[in-house]
Amino acid sequence: MLSTRLTAKNILSCLLILTAELAQAQGFPDKTIRIVTTEPGSTSDFLARLLAQGISGGLGRQVIVENRGGGLLASDAVLRAAPDGTNIILNGSSLWLSPLMRENAPYDAVKDFSPITLAASAPSVLVIHPSLPVRTVSELIALAKSKPGELNYGSGSTGAPSHLAVELFKSLASVSLTRIPYKGTSPAINALLGGQVQVMVVPPTAVVGHIKSGRLRALAVTSLKPSALTPGLPTVAAEGLPGFEVTGPFGLLAPARTPAALINRLSEEMVAVLNRADEKQKLFNVGVEGVGSTPAEFSAAIRDDIQKWGQLIKAAGIREE
Repeated sequence: MLSTRLTAKNILSCLLILTAELAQAQGFPDKTIRIVTTEPGSTSDFLARLLAQGISGGLGRQVIVENRGGGLLASDAVLRAAPDGTNIILNGSSLWLSPLMRENAPYDAVKDFSPITLAASAPSVLVIHPSLPVRTVSELIALAKSKPGELNYGSGSTGAPSHLAVELFKSLASVSLTRIPYKGTSPAINALLGGQVQVMVVPPTAVVGHIKSGRLRALAVTSLKPSALTPGLPTVAAEGLPGFEVTGPFGLLAPARTPAALINRLSEEMVAVLNRADEKQKLFNVGVEGVGSTPAEFSAAIRDDIQKWGQLIKAAGIREE
């Protein structure tokens, strides 16, 4: 007599078949889903792999991560791909801000991409070299006003978050700081440690050890509200610049014309992963806060970002090198 009991293996097989059939019924083609992102080992890469593993079961599809480096490589790989729900890019705000700093941008971030979800966000910290006789944001503003152009700030490449954040600070505080550009965040931090520059806005994970040792002094966090990533640190907004907010977003988008049903399904699966306590903790451990938005919310955030930073970029005459 054959047993009617299902083994664990039988149950798993049935579930996989059902999820695959559901994905197919929703219009997903029978092929691997890829998430294209930046270089291996980056925060974007970590987030992409966390999501790839998390959504594969619910979609009944293999989900892989494809590293294409920075610049336009990742965006071009997805921009030219089929809008069938299997091609996704995970990137930061450079995806929609870079065209604002170029004469002939190769794409329109609003028209050429379909937002899926704002997956995570990362605040930065305003740090100074301890030789500066200031301990608050208001004291830094006062010092900068007393010495226009004499204080240097370090940043990565033109248009990088470390660049735009200080330009926003300068604009709102009505101060003059001299920019010293470097080829990345690490060289800029080294210059700050050496005293070649005195001010910088940088992710907290990159300088937490230097802050604890006293080699750098943190004045405030750049998010609008205090962050658990920087316990005890006030916000720039509360310390002298109301309305100041700079965070590093990590969002996922698909090519334009990807069916709304597929966009919504991808968003639902990703948000479910991001809302899990264990996944939130993993993200927290690498210095980012899980968000998980609807496509409409992410689309609105992108448009707001373009308007906010577009005005600053135009006023400051910032052009990508």
